[in-house]
Amino acid sequence: MPEPLPILMEKSIQIAWDYLERSGELGEPETASRFLLNSVELMVRQGERRQLVLTNRAIDAYKRFRTERRGISLVS
Repeated sequence: MPEPLPILMEKSIQIAWDYLERSGELGEPETASRFLLNSVELMVRQGERRQLVLTNRAIDAYKRFRTERRGISLVS
């Protein structure tokens, strides 16, 4: 039986958070938590249920977000 969606989302976000924290790429905790939650929630709403996919895509999206954000702040 598949896990309930809130548990699946929580585990995916926690794994992504732990990875980003250990790798030094977490950044501001409030921004990271909001971004990861929104990212995972969107994928779940689109039908994704595989925890590894949710986690990896959230990590990749967050890394892109941080890179783009740094680029904007360097130009300003």
